[in-house]
Amino acid sequence: MKNLDLLMFDPWFAPAVAALVAVPLALLLHAVVGMLLRRLARSTKILRPMLVNVQPAGRLVFPLVALQMVWQAAPDGLPYLAALQHLNGILLIGAVTWFLIRAVNGIADGVLAANPYDVTDNLHARRVLTQTRVLSRTANTLLSVAGVSMMLMTFPGARQVGASLLASAGVIGIVAGLAAKPVFSNLIAGLQIALSQPIRIDDVLVVEGEWGRVEEITGTFVVLRIWDDRSLILPLSYFIEKPFQNWTRSSSQLLGSVFIYADYGMPLAPLRAEVERLVKAATEWDGRFFNLQVTDATERTMQLRVLCTAASSSLAFDLRCKVREGVIDFMQREYPQFLPRLRIAGDAVDRPSEAPPPRSAVPPSPAAG
Repeated sequence: MKNLDLLMFDPWFAPAVAALVAVPLALLLHAVVGMLLRRLARSTKILRPMLVNVQPAGRLVFPLVALQMVWQAAPDGLPYLAALQHLNGILLIGAVTWFLIRAVNGIADGVLAANPYDVTDNLHARRVLTQTRVLSRTANTLLSVAGVSMMLMTFPGARQVGASLLASAGVIGIVAGLAAKPVFSNLIAGLQIALSQPIRIDDVLVVEGEWGRVEEITGTFVVLRIWDDRSLILPLSYFIEKPFQNWTRSSSQLLGSVFIYADYGMPLAPLRAEVERLVKAATEWDGRFFNLQVTDATERTMQLRVLCTAASSSLAFDLRCKVREGVIDFMQREYPQFLPRLRIAGDAVDRPSEAPPPRSAVPPSPAAG
């Protein structure tokens, strides 16, 4: 009984009891408030994922806030109270930073869930995906830096070091500025990409002579998945400072081109008919446009260009290959004499008045039998 009386008269007895009561009450309040908010936001695609995502961090924030209130209300003369208040404050800053980061990620998840990009016409969804990921990662970086800065500012020594560094400026300021230049340039480039969107997730790009798709956009770099499964990693600032090709900037539809070289004697009408047959028979063609034109002429051959459209870059590539193979096969089979060749003095000159018939139309020579 005497020990109990001594314990009750201990200056730490009341704050300790208050802390033991405050923590369960804070957890109960967190559960009740969370349940009510989730019920109110159950029909909202953006807020509900955010509330679910912040729940683990909220279980830490509510008790720390309650404990901080208890320590602030405790008598100032208690031993070790200042150290306990400082530790609780640091933990509270870290918990709030974690809470805000999870809230940003939850909102991002809700936005992405409301705009699925695994559909055929996903241009708007890819725009939203790129903006959401870049902005959320930028916000997380800023929140992390702010949280660590606020933790350091709770230490008097850190404040003095920061003040002396700011006051010294000079060479230290120049070195720090040069060292931080890539970080800030990528940060600003990330904001520019999120707002102006020269590139988006799943865009088809030609960068540094390589063809590939944008696989990931982080806060500092872009991952480009090359057609042969290599990864090309470039800093964000690259896409602000240097030129590149974006094949899906406004639409995924593309106009593919196929170049064929043929002798001047090659008749164009049957070749156009064959191109029409090849394009219309190809499942990759989207039905918009195709044609065959002579686009150039040299001293030896004429250049033929076939244009055909497809719904995406990968389909356009396959369509170009099919048309190229089909045209070459047709010329080898029907007009092999008009494949590109080198003329030398003494060759017989074909009459320009009429092109010879295809090989399949020439009757066999009587001497052949």
